[in-house]
Amino acid sequence: MTYLTKKSTQPNKNQTSMKHLYSLSLLLLALLLPATAIAHDFEVDGIYYNVNGNEATVTYRGTSYSQYSNEYSGDVTIPATVTYSGTTYSVSSIGDEAFFYCESLTSIDIPNSVTSIGNRAFASCSALTNITIPISVIHLGDEAFLFSSLETLNFNAENCNDFGDEDNPSQPFSGTNISTINIGSSVKRIPGYFAAGMFDLTNIDIPNSVTSIGDYAFSVSGLTNVKLGCSITTIGNHAFEYCGIKSVTIPNSVISIGNDAFFNCSGLTSTTIPNSVISIGDGAFSRCSGLTSITIPNSVTSIGDGAFGECTSLNSIVVASGNPKYDSRNNCNAIIETASNTLFLGCQNTVIPNSVNSIGIAAFGSCTGLTSITIPNSVTTIGFAAFSGCSGLTSIDIPNFVTSIGDRAFYDCSNLTEIYSLTLAPPTINSNTFYRCYSATLYVPKEAVNVYKAANYWKNFTNIVGVILSGYTFEKSGIYYRVSDANVVSVIANEEVETYYSGDVVIPDSVTYEEQTFAVTGIESNAFDGCFELTSITIPNSVETIGEQAFQGCTGLTSVTIGSGVTTIGAKAFNYCNALETVKCIGTVPPVMASTDCFTATAYNRATLLVPRNTEATYTAADYWYKFAHIDGWGSAGRGDIDGDGVVSIRDVTTLIDAILNGNNEGIYFESADVNINGRLDIGDVTTIVDMLLNDIE
Repeated sequence: MTYLTKKSTQPNKNQTSMKHLYSLSLLLLALLLPATAIAHDFEVDGIYYNVNGNEATVTYRGTSYSQYSNEYSGDVTIPATVTYSGTTYSVSSIGDEAFFYCESLTSIDIPNSVTSIGNRAFASCSALTNITIPISVIHLGDEAFLFSSLETLNFNAENCNDFGDEDNPSQPFSGTNISTINIGSSVKRIPGYFAAGMFDLTNIDIPNSVTSIGDYAFSVSGLTNVKLGCSITTIGNHAFEYCGIKSVTIPNSVISIGNDAFFNCSGLTSTTIPNSVISIGDGAFSRCSGLTSITIPNSVTSIGDGAFGECTSLNSIVVASGNPKYDSRNNCNAIIETASNTLFLGCQNTVIPNSVNSIGIAAFGSCTGLTSITIPNSVTTIGFAAFSGCSGLTSIDIPNFVTSIGDRAFYDCSNLTEIYSLTLAPPTINSNTFYRCYSATLYVPKEAVNVYKAANYWKNFTNIVGVILSGYTFEKSGIYYRVSDANVVSVIANEEVETYYSGDVVIPDSVTYEEQTFAVTGIESNAFDGCFELTSITIPNSVETIGEQAFQGCTGLTSVTIGSGVTTIGAKAFNYCNALETVKCIGTVPPVMASTDCFTATAYNRATLLVPRNTEATYTAADYWYKFAHIDGWGSAGRGDIDGDGVVSIRDVTTLIDAILNGNNEGIYFESADVNINGRLDIGDVTTIVDMLLNDIE
């Protein structure tokens, strides 16, 4: 006999009251039809069956699931076999809608012979509170238990098929009240979409028998506690996305973590990726905004795009040494693909190494804690959404050799006020590359201003300003400079003129050239080499480094003032400067000397090292500074007390003016007079001291 079923649309909660009216209509219709109009083949012990060969399917009574009310009620046990008219059948399935709307059904015992449970088979069984799915079940139909009152699910199916797919999930347990799932020790695989619609599920314990978790298996927002068994090898795509878990221990058995496996688990604060994992899929931990650190073991050879994208709290990223494909060279707090030198993932503490060639897709996406980043000159491409949503960035330098910047690379970096693009040929961009950033000032090479104003999408910037490129050299007030970075210069030699620096030279802390102001931060190697007519040098507080042999051969040099910003002095910086009488340090922390030969033995023995009062012991204990035979403290204890008499008076003002106008520095305590702390005495110090006198300011 042919197996007949009647499909129905998805039920709703109002259908219960309508069932009886519908059944009454069917009953009246049945009185007008021949008595043979039935769909089930036979009934045994109150259970109705259809047969196909030697197999039987449990079904409803009559021609429709709605023809009879509560044909199944109480506790029902389905047998593994049934005999009818001398023939024994194996009960292999429960048909579509077989128990649909059986509101008095309180329990059901399904035998291990059943391999398939049909669509809406137990839908709206409002008295059914628990169910056991036997080991034999392979297929669970669409909405099989929809709107039943299930609270407990005992799932023993060894190899059940997925519950639909992304386009058509079957959701057999949708609309239930399941809060407890007991997964049997025979289960080898958790089907895809397993927990779809289980909004009351908060805990899951996956036994050691399970080897794989299907796609979307536990994509349930209320799930807060997960325990994974030690045999799992595969965590499927989207398996735990949107879950409320705070921590998860991934067992050593896991080989692959699927795409978006833990996507948007915003409460996840810690996880350890074991050394068994080989691949981490696209977006696997994307939007896990609570994650603060991540370590990639040396087993991982594949990391998908955006695997840790928008993990806004990340501050530590480490790739284990020995990984054959990725590294975190120079402790850079990033993941770099070694062969291509592509930075895949960065965080707010990343320092991009100079060996990186490209910045990958969403590498810093939504890293709101990132306030500044230096992109080295080695970088040639910046990928899709690389810095998208980095709202803390206020300035960015795009280095000389970048040829392309991907879609949305700086999308919605809403606080960017300065963008430096230092390449003569504008990199390729599109309309969304700098979305919401076009009000920022765009600085480009002076000679390329018109090129940028005509280039696609670059011309959308409302304010394009020409600047001097790195490497450019110029002279101002007799001192020669090289541009080393945006708005930064170093003092250099004038190689065309011998003994180009002479007399008393005061290096300024900043210099303006062609309407652009640069901070003076360094003195390059050999900058004053051989300038034997140089008699004194004043190095401002802005300078950080003095290069090797910077003042070598300055045989007429008698006085050196080293600003408080200097941190390092290169080897042989003052080689052959044997006429030195005074070396004055402004800083309370001794600069680091590269070697003992920064000064000559003659200078160590002859010159007086003047250091800020009360720091004499610090300098005496510091490497190579201790070699000076004469270390004295300079300055008084009081700010503005120029003559050291213990009070600030009009005499201090006149003494300072005399020093500025006539160079009469005798008896002056420099650090007290330099109240503006710029490494020199000027009219600004005078006005500040007058203000102190008039307004009783200390």
